[in-house]
Amino acid sequence: MIVLVVEDDEMIADGLTFSLLGEGYEVKHFSNVKSTMEYIQGGGKMDFCLLDVMLPDGNGFTVCQEIRKTMQVPILFLTACNDEVSTVRALEIGADDYIAKPFRVRELLARMAAILRRTGGDKASDATVKQVGKNLVNMQTGKVYRDNEEVILTAMEYKLLLLLLNHRGQTLSRNQILNAIWDDVGEFVNDNTLTVYMKRLRKKLGDEEDSQLIETIRGMGYRMN
Repeated sequence: MIVLVVEDDEMIADGLTFSLLGEGYEVKHFSNVKSTMEYIQGGGKMDFCLLDVMLPDGNGFTVCQEIRKTMQVPILFLTACNDEVSTVRALEIGADDYIAKPFRVRELLARMAAILRRTGGDKASDATVKQVGKNLVNMQTGKVYRDNEEVILTAMEYKLLLLLLNHRGQTLSRNQILNAIWDDVGEFVNDNTLTVYMKRLRKKLGDEEDSQLIETIRGMGYRMN
């Protein structure tokens, strides 16, 4: 599922991108109206839009109106303008919801999930399948298969797999991983338990046979190859 993120604040955009990738979404990020309009008018795809109101060369209302000319994808406004006029305008031109800055990422993801359930947008037309060694990861169903048999992962193991998979080729520090997953399923995950989760995930993926699918970068963290 492709999420279009239109946000000019680099720190917010980076945080959103990291979290969305960790949830299994594909992210397209733009920081201004011009590049976003070019993407939309050029036939760029999206399944959900996170849209800032105030942008360097205009505002998100213009982008929202352009999207609504051809698409009915869910749109959630990210706004520092927590006033009634901005809220009403966003909803009147076709937004599904809004959230005021500063916001908690978990709350934002929960709102996205609620909108997708309400609109049926969580039912993607095509399953996104990615290969990890001899394992096939179905990003739509959340299931992993190896040699035509399902690999049973716990919620935390699957979350960890998605995080590594969506940052494939990048070295993630242990702190980055802990910050992304420690409370995602209501469990406390510290440095020691992360080691245990990583060991179990490697074993279930047949990591020894596949020659270090998940590589330990000494003194730094982990990288999925």
